[in-house]
Amino acid sequence: MGLLLAILLGALVGLGGSTFLYGKGLSYFSNDPQSCKNCHIMNDQYDGWLKSSHHAVATCNDCHSPHGLLPKLMSKADNGFWHSKGFTLHDSPEPIRIRERNRQVLNRNCLECHHDLVENVVAAHASDETRFDCIRCHLASGHDPER
Repeated sequence: MGLLLAILLGALVGLGGSTFLYGKGLSYFSNDPQSCKNCHIMNDQYDGWLKSSHHAVATCNDCHSPHGLLPKLMSKADNGFWHSKGFTLHDSPEPIRIRERNRQVLNRNCLECHHDLVENVVAAHASDETRFDCIRCHLASGHDPER
């Protein structure tokens, strides 16, 4: 029984480690937008970001990751799991879609950076954060693949 457990654990660590290396896992801990296109599914978003006004002022992490160190690392671990699963099993949706938790992070970051611009809207709807879905109307702001 112990040998079987050791073999299974070794296979899991080996498979996970090789996926991490093949998927350039360490690069995801950087702030370099190039790491976000390690997988072909993000090429259009990266190319759109290069052409957008956000290119000059924000990286992927500025918009898509929580700004505190621990929440950022936890978010990267969560997203890294799902990205590596999709990368390994080739089951990511195309075109890629944002998950609800990530949409909430994005909205908070939009409101933080653009607070002066939207403070009247925020004040009018402060009791209902669900009304703040920035990308519902501004989907192309950060990286429009059609630009």
